Amino acid sequence: MQNIKRQLIKIGALVGALFLIMSCNDDFMERYPTTSVTPEVFFSNVTDLKTYTDGFYGSLSAPIADLGTDNLAHHNSGSTIDEIMRGGISPQNAAVWSWSALRNINFFLENAGRVKGASATEVNHYLGIARFFRARFYIDKVNQYSDVPWYSMTMGTSDLDLLNKKQDSRTLVVDSIMADLEFAVANIRSDGHKSTVTKWAALAQLAQFALQEGTFRKYHTYLNLSGSANTFLQRAVSAAEEIMKSAKFSISTTGGVNRAYRDLFISLNLQANPETILFIDYDKDLRRMRNAHTVLDYEWALSQTLMESYLMKDGKRFTEQAGYKTKNIDQVFVNRDPRFEQTFMKPGFQPINAPTPHRLKPTLGGYNQIKFYPEITEMIAWESAYTDAFVFRYAEILLIFAEAKAELGILTSQADLDKSINLLRARVGMPAMQLGEANANIDPVLQTYYPNVKGGNVGLILEIRRERRVELACEGQRYRDVFRWEVGDRLANQQQGMYVKALGPMDVTGDGKIDIAILESAKDTDPIKDLTEEEKKNISLYYLKDANGNNTTIYLENGNSGHIMFTVARDKKKTFEKPKYYYYPVANSQMVLDGSKLVQTNFW
Repeated sequence: MQNIKRQLIKIGALVGALFLIMSCNDDFMERYPTTSVTPEVFFSNVTDLKTYTDGFYGSLSAPIADLGTDNLAHHNSGSTIDEIMRGGISPQNAAVWSWSALRNINFFLENAGRVKGASATEVNHYLGIARFFRARFYIDKVNQYSDVPWYSMTMGTSDLDLLNKKQDSRTLVVDSIMADLEFAVANIRSDGHKSTVTKWAALAQLAQFALQEGTFRKYHTYLNLSGSANTFLQRAVSAAEEIMKSAKFSISTTGGVNRAYRDLFISLNLQANPETILFIDYDKDLRRMRNAHTVLDYEWALSQTLMESYLMKDGKRFTEQAGYKTKNIDQVFVNRDPRFEQTFMKPGFQPINAPTPHRLKPTLGGYNQIKFYPEITEMIAWESAYTDAFVFRYAEILLIFAEAKAELGILTSQADLDKSINLLRARVGMPAMQLGEANANIDPVLQTYYPNVKGGNVGLILEIRRERRVELACEGQRYRDVFRWEVGDRLANQQQGMYVKALGPMDVTGDGKIDIAILESAKDTDPIKDLTEEEKKNISLYYLKDANGNNTTIYLENGNSGHIMFTVARDKKKTFEKPKYYYYPVANSQMVLDGSKLVQTNFW
């Protein structure tokens, strides 16, 4: 009986979510009391369809970091995958999955046809938007669990058998996602404000997911789905090409090679940007804010391996430079791809509202992130940044096009690179990628990093992956990339921060003055004894051991020199168990409900 009550509570919560959406609309509240919300009353005209679907946009997100990945040297709060790799998550304590958002969508899909006086075209536009958001809901579920129950209808107390059904197969759910996205592409209007879902946003989502699923099936051979991988990759190509041929979008070059890239991520008006396909419109006056200003040194910093991925300005590899492993914080910025110092904080970087250059934090690794850091003066509180945020931008479409064609083995002309990857390089004044050179001169560092790339296109695929890692750094894409390429063990690697030549004082702002000192302990003042009193007063001190001789959060790779390393990574080692950790377990509490036919996630 208790379990039946829990099921009824679950259903009630799903129904309640509908009222929550409606309560946000004043016009609706004036017309109908919340106690009488029924499909017959609400779905009366096209305006109601817009009102309802506007409630879906809250699910859009705008990542500002690649949490849990090899792009970060350290993250104070950790991540879910870190917990999994350290054995901290199991079916006994796993988070319970939620389906409330899905019910809201399915309720709309079942009732939108009730409107009067609307054409099929008008209704189908909003049905397409709802199916776009249902696809996104299920993409997230497939990414987490692989097999999940597919629900295309709302359910009540008489539908417990459906609520309790066993998971549907990945193939069925993915085919259903693709059907939703194809419907969205065919029926959503192509015009409209870029903060709303248009046909082009639906195509971008279709291209992104088709690439993801195609490469996932190709590299995760244990699923026995490799035979269908090319179908998805081909659709990724065709969807990307449709966007490219529309001529409605282009790579933004405003600001020149040293500003155009950074300006994308600190814009107050992405509606006007030719690269924007879909964005989240933050607004100071409407109090729609976010925490973009926390990227600088709040909880994380970027990694050595990401730093090494950026090429030199002449197109040569950083990892082929003499002594590249021991270059200090100012040396690594010399003659690099301009996107590097528009993503990483270069010594001398000075926030617009700061009186002096910003000092890096060795406790986070030293490679501070400036991508997304706004140039506005009001950033004094939590959620005080109001820069707009991309959901889809044209650069990603070009990367999808190039990668999907390379994986299919059909990127065989320089022209394909010139209309995709090389447009991104041209924005920042980098030399063009050459097809013949990429395959003839394979980067051994990348080949070691991605050892499962095989075939005649190895060099090209690896260089496209480099370009993707660089161009989309900090945008929340890296986690899924590492997973779909089946190199999850890279997430267990202990990441490194900047190189420190020796303990003692150092200039990290580029002004010739001592800013910080890394010391063995508070008792070890010998390295700073020759500093003036003024220098000692202004210096920031960091220690490898505390006053009791215990290790602090960082240490140096070689003891008194080397890359900054993290004590937690050394003392609580991570292990990536393949293929288990590509997925998340179903909470046991879900599986023990009366009548439940759920089974545990594969490999768990």
